[in-house]
Amino acid sequence: MKQSVYGLLLLMALSIPPVANLMESIMIVHMHMQMPLLVVAGFFMARYLQLRFPHFFESWNNNGVPGMILFTIVVSYWMIPRTMDEAITIQSVEIFKFFSLAILAGVPLRDSWKKLGQIGRNIMISLFATLFFVMGWVYVNSPEQLCNNYRLVEQITLGWGFFTTAICMVIYLIYISIVDRSAYE
Repeated sequence: MKQSVYGLLLLMALSIPPVANLMESIMIVHMHMQMPLLVVAGFFMARYLQLRFPHFFESWNNNGVPGMILFTIVVSYWMIPRTMDEAITIQSVEIFKFFSLAILAGVPLRDSWKKLGQIGRNIMISLFATLFFVMGWVYVNSPEQLCNNYRLVEQITLGWGFFTTAICMVIYLIYISIVDRSAYE
């Protein structure tokens, strides 16, 4: 239950206007720090919802696939440059960002991750590594400014952040494929 409180506190801390404005002022911090922290807040809060509504999660997300599809759609939506711009300039979109990343991405992620099994998890990590390579390529190689609120150099920095994250995911997949983790348990 403490996790749920920590998740709620994290969400509240991230929604304080000076904190939100600071994190949104730098493109890579907005995309690679604020948005993942919102998902983490929802991930922590999910435990309370799982205990409170167990039948809902069993009937809706029995094998974890619907939850991961919802998570993928929500996270992919927020990678679009226009949505980042609108989250900064339109207050209702920013509120939707906080809600969707915490509740529609973080909660399904926690409920789905263990249900997927190792193969399903590897598929999801591979999918996101591929998506991050594509987004990195788009942000680095676009000759024009994709977001009105950020400079071109910040866009290129974000693209390299996507490349770095994707490379880390690939290294992790290689690691779990060649190392017998049961020998260390």
